[in-house]
Amino acid sequence: MTSTDDLRHDQFLRLFTANEPALRAFVRSLVPTLADANDVMQEVAIVLWRKYGECATGEDFRRWAFGVAKFKVLSWQRDRGRDRHVFQEDLTDLLASEAVARSDRLEAQREALRLCLQKLPPEQRHLVDSAYAPDTRMDELARRAGQTAMALYKRLHRIRMALVECTRGVLMKEGWS
Repeated sequence: MTSTDDLRHDQFLRLFTANEPALRAFVRSLVPTLADANDVMQEVAIVLWRKYGECATGEDFRRWAFGVAKFKVLSWQRDRGRDRHVFQEDLTDLLASEAVARSDRLEAQREALRLCLQKLPPEQRHLVDSAYAPDTRMDELARRAGQTAMALYKRLHRIRMALVECTRGVLMKEGWS
């Protein structure tokens, strides 16, 4: 591959990897089984790579990828037209548009929360990171912090409420209600 091909490949992989969980959830919401979603996602990935040059990059990639996924789901449904577990096309359109809207809002919420977490004082940020780390036991975390478990829960609750308010504020500034 040439360096231009390498760059194009790297761009695609970054965009696809960043959007793949939301795209997979979108497809999964429109087909009856996980195996069906996996089959559709394989087809989606192939089309996205083959037609990547036709799509705008960055923010437009997500919408374009969701559109490709929607058409692949519709194609998959047409191929299984007599199966009673397959949605009609108009219902699929409705579910797809709702899923895209929810996905956009969820992405905005994640970004707002990320910004708000960065604003926390280092001690609070460390506590939140520690509390939500895999296999964390709150009683052990409280003991290490020299607190009772109840005091730690109350402290975390106050931090979470501050994060909720901050996140709401960020979303309102960005036009999300």
